[in-house]
This record gives sequence, C-alpha cells and structure tokens, in this order.
Amino acid sequence: MSMQVIGEKGRPLDRRTRIDARLAVGMARLLVTLPPRRLRRSLETARHGSRPATRDEALDARAAVVTVSARCAGRGCLQRSVATALLCRMHGSWPDWCTGIRTQPFRAHAWVEVDARAVGEPGDVTLFQTIMSVRHPAGGRT
Repeated sequence: MSMQVIGEKGRPLDRRTRIDARLAVGMARLLVTLPPRRLRRSLETARHGSRPATRDEALDARAAVVTVSARCAGRGCLQRSVATALLCRMHGSWPDWCTGIRTQPFRAHAWVEVDARAVGEPGDVTLFQTIMSVRHPAGGRT
C-alpha cells in the first residue's frame, strides 16, 4: 500500500524525539501485520483519552518518523501513517488516520489528516476514496 515513490529527507531530532519516534515505528511495524479489523480496533483503543492533534503536531510526528525509518521515508505509507498517529498519541494527541484506494490507476494509500486535510503528503490524496479511518471524535467528526 503506497503512493510514495521517492524517499523523503529527514531532519535533525533531539534525543528524546528520536527515541519516541523509533518506539512508534517499532510498534507500527507490529501493528501493520494485523488484519485490517484488528488494526483499526487497536488504533481506536490507542486514541482513547487523547485530544485532537494540531497540524504542526502531526507534521512534526511525520517528520520524526521519516527521519528514523528508511521504510517510512519511502514506500511504507501504512507503517508511516500508523507510526505518525502513535507518535502523536505518545504526546497526548490524535490525528485522523485514514486508508483509501483509487481505481484509475488502481492504488492504495494510508495517511493522517488534521481538519480533513492530509498532513505532509506530496501527492493529491483527494483522489483516494477513504475506506477505513480512525478519527478523533471531537468536533463532530466520527
């Protein structure tokens, strides 16, 4: 599942952020092996007690994940999106986590959103039909 073709560049991270990002990437690597229903349930459980993520929080988390993981910096959109959501959650917030498909040409992709806008995605995610998501319940969103 990926839309990303060219690896993204990382950025300097402080020690604490690097450790947290590596932990989130490791947890995501395990979670993405689950069947979709169990993955969604696991993320719904993780989201409990969080506040909605801001765009800056989600961008910072995504950048940290991309910095510590070559897979997340390249074709690993599912792991990248899960790790980004988990890293946000480790800091008390939750972005909307989404997966979707498009048919012409067929592609599958996973990403995070804040205020119904994809965070840090280089392509046009609006071309994808969301098929599964774990959204923060605040603000009337489901």
